[in-house]
Amino acid sequence: VQLQACGGGLVQPGGSLRLSCAASGNIFSISAMSWHRQAPGKQRELVAAITSGGNTNYADSVKGRFTISRDNTKNTVYLQQNSLKPEDTAVYYCNALIRTTQGMGYTIHWGQGTLVTVSS
Repeated sequence: VQLQACGGGLVQPGGSLRLSCAASGNIFSISAMSWHRQAPGKQRELVAAITSGGNTNYADSVKGRFTISRDNTKNTVYLQQNSLKPEDTAVYYCNALIRTTQGMGYTIHWGQGTLVTVSS
C-alpha cells in the first residue's frame, strides 16, 4: 500500500492551495483519513481528519480556513487550504487507516509529505 501526496508549493499569505493524497495497492477498505503537519523545530500535529462516513474534525488553528474531504471511489483525501498564513508553513503528511484483507484489522499508513511554504 502506498499513499502519494501532492499539491504543495509556495504561496503568498492569504492565498490557497489544494493538497491531495491517493492511496493505492492492496486495499480492501479505508477507515479514517487525515492530514498532519510538521513545521521546522516542532512536533507533528493533526490538522484535520475525516471518517469513512464523512464526519470531520479540525485543529483550532485551521478551523474556518481549511476543508478536508475525500473521494471513496478514488481512495483519495483532499485538503483545501484557504487564507493561508505564514504559520501554516510546514511539511504536510497524509495518513490513512487501511484494511488490506477482509477480516483483518486496520493498519496506519503515511504518505511521503508535501511542503507548503507561505511567504511573501
